[in-house]
Amino acid sequence: MKEKLEQIKKKAVREIQNSDGLTKLNDVRVAFLGKKGELTAVLKGMKDVLPEERPVVGQLVNETRESIERLIEETKARLEAAERELKLQQEVIDVTLPARKNRVGHRHPNTIALEEVERIFVGMGYEVVEGPEVEYDYYNFEALNIPANHPAKDEQDTFYINDKIVLRTQTSPVQVREMEKGKLPIRMIAPGRVFRSDEVDATHSPSFHQIEGLVVDKHITFADLKGTLAEFARQLFGEGTKVKFRPHHFPFTEPSAEVDVTCFKCGGKGCRFCKGSGWIEILGCGMVHPRVLKMSGIDPEEYSGFAFGVGLERIALLKYEIDDMRLLYENDDRFLQQF
Repeated sequence: MKEKLEQIKKKAVREIQNSDGLTKLNDVRVAFLGKKGELTAVLKGMKDVLPEERPVVGQLVNETRESIERLIEETKARLEAAERELKLQQEVIDVTLPARKNRVGHRHPNTIALEEVERIFVGMGYEVVEGPEVEYDYYNFEALNIPANHPAKDEQDTFYINDKIVLRTQTSPVQVREMEKGKLPIRMIAPGRVFRSDEVDATHSPSFHQIEGLVVDKHITFADLKGTLAEFARQLFGEGTKVKFRPHHFPFTEPSAEVDVTCFKCGGKGCRFCKGSGWIEILGCGMVHPRVLKMSGIDPEEYSGFAFGVGLERIALLKYEIDDMRLLYENDDRFLQQF
């Protein structure tokens, strides 16, 4: 029995020393110390040993087990240290390198321009009001003094759902809905998406955004309109900005005007940006037509008002000197990262 235990020990030592990894070492442990291992088989054979010899044989078996276990643990510690050292060499991290930056999204040029316009008018005491993009023909046209035979209602210009429902061509219907509520005075702007049957090019799109404003109160005059828009232009384009009003026609305002501002690139001297004129057109405006007030339930003899409308994309194009409107919608990351 003693010789057999010596043979098992020598065999175990040899195989432990030849183990080149933790997996192989575990296989050796199972082969000698597992439930079906060689040393365990010796213990199971203790019943065949003479009673007076069992204590001596039992001690020899335990000594052999302890010797094998100690050698396995020492070898395991050495192999783990070697693996850890190899891993540290292969997975070395240079902590002096700059960290990888997380790319965080930011606001679109349209959003930046809209927030700037809203800030200006809210500072003047206006409220921001929104309305439906799918609108009744009545609110989009008739209530704005645009009769059934008006060219603007041609299907070549307007997306019709049916004969009574359209995709709104302007945000003016929001103004009509507010006037119908009868809560006067009104000081509001109505930003939102609008739709027109236009071909896509550098300055046109079938879907774009407008910001329209409305003031209705007693004793409102064209002077109030001019002062409001002059202050808006100064805050948006700079303190030295001047405005110029040119006569125009809109069905829902009378009198009406187009508004130009001095070129913020050359200060009105004339340059490539303003095509040498020194002026840039930015919006349309006018005094609310008495018939529009009357159709909305407001007495034009007691109340008056003014309205204006500006294209959000036009402000973004001018403010950031973008020469092609399509860039705003193509989602080109190289373009958007500039803002």
